[in-house]
Amino acid sequence: MRDVCIKEKAYIHDDEYYYKIIRKNVKKFRKQQKLTQQNLADMTEMSREYICDIENENRNKHLTISVLGRIAESLDINIANFFEE
Repeated sequence: MRDVCIKEKAYIHDDEYYYKIIRKNVKKFRKQQKLTQQNLADMTEMSREYICDIENENRNKHLTISVLGRIAESLDINIANFFEE
């Protein structure tokens, strides 16, 4: 039997780091498709205020994976694109 060395991993990114990337990318992909926040809200059946909260860094709005999935489907992109730096 082989000895298995388990390395300790240092995770350097917290939730806020990922939320910041997601917020930036939601806005970027929305604008690339020339959609307003209201357009995206209508497509996702969410309020414009909620979309605004998601995109705005200062509002500190957290979202669920299912909400992110609805946005990705509405924009016709892969959900993984929201995590790209």
